[in-house]
Amino acid sequence: MLSSCLPRPSRLGFAALALLSLLTACTSTRHPPEALAPLLGDIEQRLALATPVALSKWDSGQPVEDRPRERQVIDRAAERAREWQVDPAWARQLFADQIEASKISQHASLDAWKRQGQAPQTPRLNLATQIRPALDDLQERMLQDMAHFAPYRADGACRQWLADRQRQVQGDASYLQAWHQATASLCAR
Repeated sequence: MLSSCLPRPSRLGFAALALLSLLTACTSTRHPPEALAPLLGDIEQRLALATPVALSKWDSGQPVEDRPRERQVIDRAAERAREWQVDPAWARQLFADQIEASKISQHASLDAWKRQGQAPQTPRLNLATQIRPALDDLQERMLQDMAHFAPYRADGACRQWLADRQRQVQGDASYLQAWHQATASLCAR
């Protein structure tokens, strides 16, 4: 009986409602989702660990590249991704990007120290007992954050969110290059 009191929607009314829904959906994606901030924070923390890694490699004379360790990190990320319902291929790519970003930063630091003839006189962290466990913990957090961010990867505004964030990033050219590499696969292509 109440339904007989309500006006029947016209085609124009449906069109207006559809347009309003579409505009609401478009404007809601202008701002990055809350799920992006923790993932970017983890990426930036991981990048910050590149300096202690570089210091360890400076002291030990080890090369920046460690293919067996890189494969281990990437394989473990893909394996653990399934548990977080994250696409293992995306996990492989994102962690490969993290490793490449770290190498960019490490090479930049090592090159600067070579030019200066010395590395900074700062306390050193042990690569095996301190840095790698920290990286492993970050990997687990990143997988969790990837699971939360995954629904937004294909959003048309995703690349803009990263561009907006990159404008806020502080650092020299090598850090910005590393940051760009580390975030290269956050958005779906």
